[in-house]
Amino acid sequence: MSYTFPLAPMSPSIKVLTIILWLLPFSILMFSYQERLAVIVCLLIILLYGSIWIWFRPSRFTICTDYLKIVFPGRQLKIPFQDILSVSSISIETFKGEFGWAMRIGAGGLWGGFGWLWTSKKGMLEFYISRVEEFVFIERLNKKSLLITPENPAEFVKILQRQL
Repeated sequence: MSYTFPLAPMSPSIKVLTIILWLLPFSILMFSYQERLAVIVCLLIILLYGSIWIWFRPSRFTICTDYLKIVFPGRQLKIPFQDILSVSSISIETFKGEFGWAMRIGAGGLWGGFGWLWTSKKGMLEFYISRVEEFVFIERLNKKSLLITPENPAEFVKILQRQL
């Protein structure tokens, strides 16, 4: 039996940032539509946004019988349970206390944050978040730990802990 959790809805701050970022290419076009370079830049920005959606922003997290599957529109990432040391729900306050300050390496702001996150206390993490609260932290054995935001994080943690 498998359990599927969609990526959590965006938090208000990420939603506002996403709207602003989507206004950017259209603003450039609106004020410079006669410039060929402006059109090319806008098309490249939209192409970049599409690649983030397809390759970096997960649509759902599925807990299968022996692995966690992170599903993106253009790919899947399977994490065997034997690679998972622990899973827990953490708040933003707990994150700041345990991990210190963080610097994103990857996509950020457009639909959330995706890629790598360097933290001052624990080093590199892999992260796929759509909100800035109610994180799920998955500590992995020999790879970067994960920070994700599935919908209904408490239920996600409970089921994943039971499967481990």
